[in-house]
Amino acid sequence: MKRTILFSLAIIATALIAVGCCDCRKRSKYEKPLVGTTWQLVQIMAKDVAPEGESYTILFRDNGTASGKGDCNVFTTTYRMTTSRLLEIGELGTTRRYTPNHEAEAEYFDMLEGVTHYEMDADHMLLLKNGTLVGIMKAVGSESDER
Repeated sequence: MKRTILFSLAIIATALIAVGCCDCRKRSKYEKPLVGTTWQLVQIMAKDVAPEGESYTILFRDNGTASGKGDCNVFTTTYRMTTSRLLEIGELGTTRRYTPNHEAEAEYFDMLEGVTHYEMDADHMLLLKNGTLVGIMKAVGSESDER
């Protein structure tokens, strides 16, 4: 199992290096935009996650703010991104409801605050911390879907 995970991470890292070195890369027509898309966590620190409902989500808005939900607590924050896919997420302001999954929620919140870059792969967003894959999120909707 560990070999499979390590092999998968090695392939992802190689692919990221290969596409990250070319400024002329073309975006997939299936690639979702970072801003305006609701993203839901599907993997954290090489562990698959199966969130229920609207848990473990984040929505980046075009005004530099983002909001989302952990297991049961909601959060707001600010973020900064660049065309070179730098992504810095500010300190999260969260509600303080009791949740039996507080460790998983804290891991999600800590992961978000540690992100330094992102990459896109169709409807998935790869979150990186100093070149290490720390999370994968899947597009589950957009702001226009909510209107």
